[in-house]
Amino acid sequence: MCDYSLHAVASRPAKVGEMLITTSFSGGTRGFAAEGEPNVAVCLLPGTELAFDQDVKHNQSWIWTKAPNFRVARFRKIDQHNAYRHHDALELPDGNVVLVTHLSSGQRATVLQLPVTRQPERATPTAEEHSNRNTPASAI
Repeated sequence: MCDYSLHAVASRPAKVGEMLITTSFSGGTRGFAAEGEPNVAVCLLPGTELAFDQDVKHNQSWIWTKAPNFRVARFRKIDQHNAYRHHDALELPDGNVVLVTHLSSGQRATVLQLPVTRQPERATPTAEEHSNRNTPASAI
């Protein structure tokens, strides 16, 4: 659930409504931690939506920081075919993708919504099921 670079760090899944902070963990990689749990990586599922307190800031290089004019993002997994590359990323509203490890530390974001992970049970039959119910057995 968390990027491979965070496997040596204690982790837990994100919860709707909680405040996360972009944090530098051991080994120099960045991820999210909850307020009051700075040493625990909070793992996000693809599709999780975040709202930042301020415009999202990320490092373009070792010196320059970029701040696109967006405060919302959706979590994604990228380049999963390459085992030794960071996979955790944020997709911004303009379609640009930023690796989580490139986010500037100390940013605050609220988990707005988690993705649906299972299909709800159907309460109503499909059209085909409905028509089969109303067909007399002798007509089949």
